[in-house]
Amino acid sequence: MTVTVWVPRDAGALALGAEAIARELLSAARASGAAIRLRRNGSRGLYWLEPLVEVECAAGRIAYGPVTERDVPELLEKGLLRGDAHPLRLGNIEELPWLASQQRLTFARVGRIDPLDLDDYRAHGGYRGLLRALEIGSAATVVEVVDSGLRGRGGAAFPTGIKWQTVLKQPPGQRYITCNADEGDSGTFSDRMLMEGDPFSVIEGMTIAGIAVSATCGYIYLRIEYPHAFRIMSAAIAAARQAGYLGNDVCGSGHAFDIEIRLGAGAYICGEETSMLESIEGRRGEIRVRPPLPAEKGLFGAPTVVNNVVTLATVPVVLASGAAAYRDFGQARSRGTLPLQLAGNVRRGGLVERAFGLTVRELLYDYGGGSASGRPIRAAQIGGPLGAYLPASQFDTPLEYEALAAIGAMLGHGGVVVFDDTVDMLEMAKYAMEFCAHESCGKCTPCRIGSVRGAEALGNIARGINPEGNLVLVEELCDTMVQASLCGLGGMAPFPVQSALKHFSEDFRKRVPGS
Repeated sequence: MTVTVWVPRDAGALALGAEAIARELLSAARASGAAIRLRRNGSRGLYWLEPLVEVECAAGRIAYGPVTERDVPELLEKGLLRGDAHPLRLGNIEELPWLASQQRLTFARVGRIDPLDLDDYRAHGGYRGLLRALEIGSAATVVEVVDSGLRGRGGAAFPTGIKWQTVLKQPPGQRYITCNADEGDSGTFSDRMLMEGDPFSVIEGMTIAGIAVSATCGYIYLRIEYPHAFRIMSAAIAAARQAGYLGNDVCGSGHAFDIEIRLGAGAYICGEETSMLESIEGRRGEIRVRPPLPAEKGLFGAPTVVNNVVTLATVPVVLASGAAAYRDFGQARSRGTLPLQLAGNVRRGGLVERAFGLTVRELLYDYGGGSASGRPIRAAQIGGPLGAYLPASQFDTPLEYEALAAIGAMLGHGGVVVFDDTVDMLEMAKYAMEFCAHESCGKCTPCRIGSVRGAEALGNIARGINPEGNLVLVEELCDTMVQASLCGLGGMAPFPVQSALKHFSEDFRKRVPGS
């Protein structure tokens, strides 16, 4: 009897030895005469248990982890292929409370399927959304996305359907779909997980967008630091094209749509939509002054949809299940689910997809298990390197757009980085300014100069050089950057600094004589 064994080829699992485990499984099984079928999947997102090996048994997919190459012979000897007991045995993966309590819609297939098996994708609901979009037509598809309440998951949280509607209303002519896969925020990995674990969902979402706004060409702008994602996305695009889901006649509908991948060169600023468009066009990644908006005049001067990976991978869910079903998740103006990514000093780092409304505390302790060091969690930065630092007194805030905005924070791409009580928040504030200075495109003075002067002033405070005067200077620089920067990089770089000053002032004041 041949037993199916799953070993992830997600970049995180590969970094921890998943490829060596796959080789050892095949070699040891062959030596023992056991018949196995080795299949590769994406990560389930339980990164503290990677590499996670799953075995298909009568009781379901039984998981073992974290597994090392050295563990394989003993696991096989102790009955791995039967799902037998072992210290590394976790039980049925679907029944683990950490995973079973989630509400996975966008990530429903990730970890369950072979990312490059198109039949596997279709068997788990893939391409139902596209077929429905082709059935109801472009205008109705846009209405469906509007009614779902889906907002951009890349940071700005702009309503996805309104953006599509704007493109659809433009005069007839060439239009483009662009997928911003330049995932550069600290503590974020949901885009990478999707591209490596369920690439056809991104392709399907882009194709639906193309049908909806009458665009025939799409570009995925992928960060060059994601070589595994590049290989998998390239192979998936080729497979989709061969199967008729891309090309001159999508699914025999008469609609044409195809996708190209463009690799970025590692500039954080190219995560900003207009800088990304400049880079795709072959120019230096530098922001454009708006208006006009990309939806009116974007890539190569044509109306352009700009969405990120998670947003586009969610679109097939909306079309397949209907706007009302998706809108039932979440609360207030934050509808649906959000993939949250836990990183930093946290015991159980990984991906948690839940409906909007989960509190920061529930995420950090119920899912994260507290800090990895065992010390109290002092701060959590939400929304990447430009996100605010939340103190423990704000951990009961719901993770949704308006609730976070009300306390001067943002949800961004859903990255959450955890710090225990040993962190120096002055150093973290200085890092935020240094990051902005390094990554600024240089187009506007507030960002280009303000970030450099801000980092210098914070460095002087740390060294005890005129701390009172430099604190005043930092506050003034932050106000100028927020009010006058041309894009979100300069406009949001002060958020971590201002939040650190507000909630952790003792780390700054202790440098002031007499404090």
